[in-house]
Amino acid sequence: MSCSFDLAHYAEVLEAARAGGYRFAAFGTGPERGEIYLRHDVDLSLDAALRMAELEAQHDVRTTYLLMTESVFYNLDSSEGVAAIARLRKLGHAVGLHAVHPIVELDGRFDPVVSWHNPSAEYMSQTIPGAINVYAEPYFDPPTYRSDSNQHWRSGCPHEELRGGGFPWLQILVHPEIWVYEGATMGLTMRSMLNAEKARRLEQLADDGIELG
Repeated sequence: MSCSFDLAHYAEVLEAARAGGYRFAAFGTGPERGEIYLRHDVDLSLDAALRMAELEAQHDVRTTYLLMTESVFYNLDSSEGVAAIARLRKLGHAVGLHAVHPIVELDGRFDPVVSWHNPSAEYMSQTIPGAINVYAEPYFDPPTYRSDSNQHWRSGCPHEELRGGGFPWLQILVHPEIWVYEGATMGLTMRSMLNAEKARRLEQLADDGIELG
């Protein structure tokens, strides 16, 4: 099995978790033995999030998508943003807030689940009144946490340990854009994302009546 960052291997990771006897759980109860808390911090691309969400639904996996209200890359108040939240909900996924410290504004779009964007150790695990902080106890414990940040698994790809039932429980952070767009490094993957974004933006300009000739 090749541990590449693509949707084919992501599906293998999901199946490895199933083979290991794990259950995909939502933040709010537990953690209990055999549970996986699979979350997605959507830093850059709603399109990538939706493609990953569709794949997960095909595998009968429900996860938590954390979306930003302060992103410079997408706008939740746009028609695209509204449609993305609706689609994630329809697929059965939870939708939380990916917040920029110290602002936490939970409105009706979000479940009371928060992850910090680019967190600092000084506040990362502090209690958030009225919400679950995914970086705080009981959900955050380094031996039972894996992250793919910047296209590097900090302790290796977890699929083998998942298949063998090696974790009592696990929280996994997966960034959709890393897996949806092609690239052997983070830099190449980001360039692939930007190329795809350019094509989409050109379509939007044409749809808005902009002459591009």
